Amino acid sequence: MPSSNQSNGPRSRGGHGTVAIDLGSSTTVVAYQAPGEEPRLLNLAPYSLSDPTVVPTLLWLQQVDHPRPLIGRQVLEAGLAHGDAVELHRDFKRRIGSAVPGADTGLPLSAERAGALLLQHLWRALPAGMAPERLVLTAPIEAYQGYRGWLLEVCRGLDVPELALVDEPTAAAIGSGLPAGSTVLVVDLGGGTIDLCLVRLEGGEGRANPIAQLLRLGGRDLEHSRQRQRLAGVIGKAGVAVGGRDIDGWIARHLSGDAHPSGWMLDGCERLKCALSHADQALVVVREPEGASRELRLTQEQLNGLLLQHGLLQQLDRLLDEVLAAGRRASVSLEGISAVLPVGGSSRLPAVRQWLAERFATVPIQHERPVEAVALGALALTPGVRVQDVLSRGVALRCWDRRSNRHLWHPLFMAGQSWPTTAPLELVLACRDDQQSALELVLGEPGEERRAEVVFDAAGLPVLRAAMAGDASVRAWREQPDPLPLTPPGRQGEDRLRLRFSINASAELELECTDLLSGSSTPPQTLGRVR
Repeated sequence: MPSSNQSNGPRSRGGHGTVAIDLGSSTTVVAYQAPGEEPRLLNLAPYSLSDPTVVPTLLWLQQVDHPRPLIGRQVLEAGLAHGDAVELHRDFKRRIGSAVPGADTGLPLSAERAGALLLQHLWRALPAGMAPERLVLTAPIEAYQGYRGWLLEVCRGLDVPELALVDEPTAAAIGSGLPAGSTVLVVDLGGGTIDLCLVRLEGGEGRANPIAQLLRLGGRDLEHSRQRQRLAGVIGKAGVAVGGRDIDGWIARHLSGDAHPSGWMLDGCERLKCALSHADQALVVVREPEGASRELRLTQEQLNGLLLQHGLLQQLDRLLDEVLAAGRRASVSLEGISAVLPVGGSSRLPAVRQWLAERFATVPIQHERPVEAVALGALALTPGVRVQDVLSRGVALRCWDRRSNRHLWHPLFMAGQSWPTTAPLELVLACRDDQQSALELVLGEPGEERRAEVVFDAAGLPVLRAAMAGDASVRAWREQPDPLPLTPPGRQGEDRLRLRFSINASAELELECTDLLSGSSTPPQTLGRVR
């Protein structure tokens, strides 16, 4: 990956693609996706580590007005990442947008200013020639509003036309491949904290999928935009101020016997811990300040013993009990959780993975990409930030309801749905009559009572405005698709066809159909254009 120069000047225009930055408590992930290509993590020299490619969320500032602070890997390599020096800024993310003022920490910079410096330097370190048209950032749910105002202020000077924001649980779930509408338990083992959060994602059958909230368009802030925020709904949350750095300290004290291990020792133990995420034993060689080398050895069995000794797994049990109790109060049982999503580097530790497997034997666990899932999910949620990529009206399918013995309109995609869709909407249709030879498809568009349309405000900026009151009337499409033949004919009440609806890049409604009796499938067909 070519490194950038550190110029503060403007980037060349004609940009393309999207950059996502997930500012974390201990590590920050920067990802990029060019049009038509797969997303990738960016190695930003000289700030990034590798395997995984992340930037340690560290800032060393000798003087408040110093033009070149040390960032990320630079702080680690200088041996400055540990201790109580006022020049070292870390763990500032949790204070951004909260009621805790940065001045109370005794540090020369507030949390907001430290975060701003980090983001600005990462932006300047993008590879030479890369001029993205969109930047999407992530925010914790509890600080979303404060983050929004802070990000607008921080990013005013960045040369990027579009700026968007998405909440972290939604981004993490989408980045791990979970569908909208899922109920997800996010188990976040960060550098300084452990947080368990049970959330229900926006979207699902008949509802608009989540999209990033557009904060700026064409270089102008959308301070009065009516675009509705779509956050994951928090059902229960619990946390504790113990994290990956504490584990490093436990290892260091075990190996050295020193109650206050040095920074270089802690750095070596962090590397040792990471190696034990995929090996039974590990060896790391560290260099002491005097120039001598020292070997650090540890086995998985020894590490598991340290985690038990310091009560880490007991803490996880306590947090889980608290979150599941909140879920029961909201009528969400353990069996009602769609998936468990481990996030953070420490979630890769074998003892933690075993704990997850034992506690969630009946729930799918999404172990893939625990570090980069949030940033990749942020990229996946950005198509909807462009107004032309949002449906101003929805589409519904007329279905026979056996209980009421009449036809009802079943929503497929609602106003506000971003397109192209990332996953198909699946329905199973049953036969109304015996010896039924075909199933009729009647599609319609919700009427004025549920209308949402793109309008332009006084500043000439497009916004999505919706009026949702009243019962929804549906107007049938003027041209309807052909009926779906049934061979052999169906029986009354028999589930017969599985339909998978999606919206392609041309805003066309597409259908794939599988006959549940014969097992045959039809090739995808276009049913008409939505808007």
